[in-house]
Amino acid sequence: MENKDLQNRAINTIRFLSADGVQKANSGHPGLPMGTAAIAYTVWTRHLKINPANPEWPDRDRFILSGGHGSMLLYSLLHLTGFDLSLDELKSFRQWGSRTPGHPEYGLTPGIDATTGPLGQGLANGVGMAMAEAHLAAEFNQPDAKIVDHYTYAIVTDGDLMEGVASEAASLAGHLRLGKLIYLYDDNRISIEGSTDIAFTEDRGKRFEAYGWHVQRIKDGNNVEEIDAAIQAAKKDSRPSLIVCPTIIGFGLPTKQGTAKAHGEPPGEEELLNAKKNLGWPTDENFFIPQDVKELFLEVKKKGAAAEAEWQKDFQAYQKKYPEQAQEFQRRFEGKLPQNWDGGLTRYEADVKGAATRKTSGEVLNQIAAKLPEVMGGSADLAPSNNTWLKDSEAFQPDKPAGRNIHFGVREHGMGAVVNGMVYHKGIIPYGATFLVFSDYMRGAIRVSALSHLHAIWVLTHDSIGLGEDGPTHQPVEHLTALRAIPNLSVIRPCDANEVCEAWKAAIKRTHGPTALILTRQNVPTLDRSNSFSSADGLSKGAYVLADLGSGDPEIILMASGSEVSLIIEAGQKLADAGRNVRLVSFPSWDLFEAQPEDYQKKVLPDSIAKRISVEAGITMGWEKWIGSQGISIGMTGFGASAPANTLYKQFGITADAVLQAAENSLKK
Repeated sequence: MENKDLQNRAINTIRFLSADGVQKANSGHPGLPMGTAAIAYTVWTRHLKINPANPEWPDRDRFILSGGHGSMLLYSLLHLTGFDLSLDELKSFRQWGSRTPGHPEYGLTPGIDATTGPLGQGLANGVGMAMAEAHLAAEFNQPDAKIVDHYTYAIVTDGDLMEGVASEAASLAGHLRLGKLIYLYDDNRISIEGSTDIAFTEDRGKRFEAYGWHVQRIKDGNNVEEIDAAIQAAKKDSRPSLIVCPTIIGFGLPTKQGTAKAHGEPPGEEELLNAKKNLGWPTDENFFIPQDVKELFLEVKKKGAAAEAEWQKDFQAYQKKYPEQAQEFQRRFEGKLPQNWDGGLTRYEADVKGAATRKTSGEVLNQIAAKLPEVMGGSADLAPSNNTWLKDSEAFQPDKPAGRNIHFGVREHGMGAVVNGMVYHKGIIPYGATFLVFSDYMRGAIRVSALSHLHAIWVLTHDSIGLGEDGPTHQPVEHLTALRAIPNLSVIRPCDANEVCEAWKAAIKRTHGPTALILTRQNVPTLDRSNSFSSADGLSKGAYVLADLGSGDPEIILMASGSEVSLIIEAGQKLADAGRNVRLVSFPSWDLFEAQPEDYQKKVLPDSIAKRISVEAGITMGWEKWIGSQGISIGMTGFGASAPANTLYKQFGITADAVLQAAENSLKK
């Protein structure tokens, strides 16, 4: 047990490094770091298994600051424990070009395990990490060798627990009995608007008990021994754990502690000075770290290095005894794909009747999953409709953690954040599926996956008015445009079975960001790629010339995505029969096309062809970039309706005849 005086000074070092950072930036949230410093100290010095010299060690514990607004707490800990984060970076908090942004960003700052800030998502990310740990342990551990054996810790807040995504994920975690999940709840009872009593009065602990969690309530969130004992007890329980820690927001601030004023604004020079005086802290130097405190925290680095060295020794023994498993483990955590993983995928023959792209997607997914055991995922209770069930695997359940099929339940936002957590963990390529219209429910998680460059795959079916009788509540019209607006999200809407195959290949290969696969409920024809139309591998470039019809240079370009490609083919053929020269362009992905060199773009869409028509069963916003000032966009201008799909396409004017008429009118001009 460390010296009490040294312990207190170490905790105050965390407090005042954090507060000094906020004050220097004149921006930020001092309340959480000052209130939870003792909690963080206990976790990081007594429990957290990490090696700051190697932040990517596969068997390290994961730590999430779900209340990401308190980011200076995390930056202070990273600096003190020896991660590659200098004191100058702490002094550059929230400034341009620093590695200490306002909220933690995965991939920017060494030691950050998850991007947090949108409340509740960090809590849900941890559930995904714990699921990944349980699955990989079941897959790779042997009776005489545990190479996967770590915990996921998080500091969660009142705001986290208010968010619906947290409830979704907590319910799932309780069902799955994720015993390696330990959350410390910063129960300071203060929100931005004041006391949480104005809107948040249920017994939070009992709520989590009802979810199936192990819940402990300590008396004082500043008592290291009490916090330590609770964590020890949590480790012995087979359920996920919530430790309720009463704290005082902005602890030490003479006039602001315990108030909303401590939450989200700099303390002020005088207030901070008096806080230092109250807690016996030097006032003549900001960002002060006592030498013995430095040495205390560097013990974390030494312990971590020793722990990883021991693990590496065990892993070497594992390699000798289980060479194939060891090689596979390394491949997965390095994010490498095996040779010929995409070999042997079905090439679909021409078929006028065809199949729904959701159905083909299910076939292709199963073929890929047979080659890539790291592929794992599920649906928000829609697997039979999304076609996302892996037929050669069982469901991931408390007693079957090796299962690769996840029953997420009707929890879209929770699913999205859990999938992100699995990517953060590494070793798994996860997917989450629902209807396209319900991507709204998980948009927050999709956005974070794009911001954090996560290799997540979103399978979004029932992509248009083509789903028919369920009506406008279930018919996405604005969703393609909305998803396309998210930077670094690749949105792919394939037109037939072979494009589906190429879309899945693109999603698997795209390791630097997420991919959304947009798929039909209704059948679409499988195009004749051997004679009439170009190879579907053009999908990798986002748009490609499907065919040039007629005997001369194209006069007009017809372009479409997904199910509407068949409409431009029919219209284009009628135009060609009438003596017109027509270019047909399949346009499954705007972002992939934008990434191509300009000469390729102009080859597909030459400046010389100004007459252009786009066709898509969604709102037309955005197509103007590709059709130009003389172009025509055929699509939706409002919500759909309840009726059979064919009726809807006719009533809303999205038909081959409508395309033909628009083309003829354009060519007359």
